Amino acid sequence: MYNVLMFVDSGVDDSFALMFALQHPEINVVGVVSGYGNITKEQSMTNTAYLLHLAGREDIPIIAGSSGPLSGEIAKYYPEIHGQEGLGPINPPKEFGEVTIFDIDKIIEIIDAYPNKLIIIGIGRQTDVALPFIIYGDDAYQTVNAFYIMGGAFLVPGNVTAEAEANFYSDPIAAYQVMEKGRNIFLHPLNITNKAIIPPETIDYLAQNSRSAFKPIIKPAYDYYLNAYKKNVPGIQAAPLHDVLTISALANPALVKYLPRRVTIEQFGAARGKSIADFRPKPDPQPKETLDWIGMEVDVPKFIENFTTVFMA
Repeated sequence: MYNVLMFVDSGVDDSFALMFALQHPEINVVGVVSGYGNITKEQSMTNTAYLLHLAGREDIPIIAGSSGPLSGEIAKYYPEIHGQEGLGPINPPKEFGEVTIFDIDKIIEIIDAYPNKLIIIGIGRQTDVALPFIIYGDDAYQTVNAFYIMGGAFLVPGNVTAEAEANFYSDPIAAYQVMEKGRNIFLHPLNITNKAIIPPETIDYLAQNSRSAFKPIIKPAYDYYLNAYKKNVPGIQAAPLHDVLTISALANPALVKYLPRRVTIEQFGAARGKSIADFRPKPDPQPKETLDWIGMEVDVPKFIENFTTVFMA
């Protein structure tokens, strides 16, 4: 059983990742940090609370994340991709029972409750993952087993700029802090998450046959997301669920092949948010503790199979 503390923004792909985690028999979600990203912090917390409500998991603590990046810039949102409320055409009810929201101290409380038995899942902007390093010091995560991060792009184009992926571009200062100070990081960049495509036929099958508590929202959320992708990527026939791959890789260690390299992030200028690693056959030597695990290959058929199995539960 994997105990996970998830950091999300609860747009469409983050929401699918949270739904996947809540249903997976080998994953125990012990907390959700919900902040800005593709939608506002307030919308993110509403969506997170709604998904936990549907799952009957109101016992899982929700932690209020950040409203914007560490730079103080005004965050940019993407309703054209994720919908006005972040779940495509779905508008979660504003009231569905009492919801308790915790502050950032709850992160440390959860870490202390699971010493050497906790995985951090960071699938949104890295602002909230970075904050404990800044507030509590470099040892804030010292008893955490690993970080599973969605971010970056290596040897492929970015999706916000020619070189940068959205999570790292939106807060490169935070991404730099996480990649420099985190240990045992498994990074899932666009070069593999772009391949994590779930076919519409799979979604249609789940919409008809799934016994999941999330059955009513699977198809409308996915279809909205796919239609947005079709406008940005002409010819695409299915949508990648970047964030689902990140947590699926945790529960299925053979799903992704990783390469150990030190990753750094450009924080400023024209290359802002660019993820950098040395892919030469003989890279410059780096201290072992600074190496990160970069996802380079993914077993797509296995990913689709795992996704289907979990959502059929």
